[in-house]
Amino acid sequence: MTPREVILANLEHSGAERPGMNFSGDRMNDFLGSGLGPSRTFKEKVWTEGQFEYSTDEWGNIWHRIVGLSQGGEIFRPAITDWSQLDTLQLPDFDDPARYDDMRRTFAQPTDKFKSVFLPGWVFASSRYLRKMEIYFTDLVDYREEIDRLHAMVTDLFVRVIRLSAEAGAEAIFFCEDLGTQDRVLIGPAMWRDIFKPHYLKLTGAAHECGMKVLQHSCGYNWELIDDLVEAGIDCFQFDQPAAYNMPALAAKLKQHRVALWSPVDIQQVMPTGNRALIEAEAEKMVRLFNGGLIMKNYPDLHGIGVKEEWDGWAYNAVLRVIRC
Repeated sequence: MTPREVILANLEHSGAERPGMNFSGDRMNDFLGSGLGPSRTFKEKVWTEGQFEYSTDEWGNIWHRIVGLSQGGEIFRPAITDWSQLDTLQLPDFDDPARYDDMRRTFAQPTDKFKSVFLPGWVFASSRYLRKMEIYFTDLVDYREEIDRLHAMVTDLFVRVIRLSAEAGAEAIFFCEDLGTQDRVLIGPAMWRDIFKPHYLKLTGAAHECGMKVLQHSCGYNWELIDDLVEAGIDCFQFDQPAAYNMPALAAKLKQHRVALWSPVDIQQVMPTGNRALIEAEAEKMVRLFNGGLIMKNYPDLHGIGVKEEWDGWAYNAVLRVIRC
């Protein structure tokens, strides 16, 4: 099987000869990834005041982070501080065809890898920043009309992004939408079905109409939403904390739905221990449990989770030992 065929077989549970591999450096990687090019209308502003660094994003939000500590930061001032600003909200130019030039060139090169594109947002992920999360959650109840308008604007923009990505040659879209805390979902299933599921269906529907797979990253414990997310069109879950789940139960559920898991060895309970025997055993367990619907990967920010490169190598080599047996 070619790398592309391996990924598709795992995504579809159709007889993969080995797990998909998505490791950085000179290691096995079945993916060819790309993303949007820079905006022609937006230029990020970055400045420091005391111990904080501030920056702007394409939506009009202002972020801040502690210099030298946090990497991503948090929203300092959202773009919409009053709902009256929704009428004049300037959306990013994610749908500018020029931003797909590099993507087209990347995907046009001869390759047997699986072509995926990273999307710069999604309906919940983008909207929560535009109001600031703690305010946004009350908006879901108190300002439903405004929330629906905002979600429609965001969804329509990403539908255009999805179609432009397909035209550029992408075979899958990958987006980040964190829906869980350590032990439960952020939004209850009933509210999620009511408010968000229609937007997911519109977005995944656009991708599937273009022949693309839909891959979702989501941190936390999302067990209550997995069935709904599959019904809403998700083909693969990128979880960084698989040990947050009862893994045999998770493997059975994903196999039942014929969707895949894309994951590193757990980044909270396993990798940071530095326990070689535990890391290797967990890597081997994952390959055996999720066999036929698995893509293994490394976590890209080892420093941020207190993991040494050597420990990451233990996980990778353990996976290789199993698949080469």
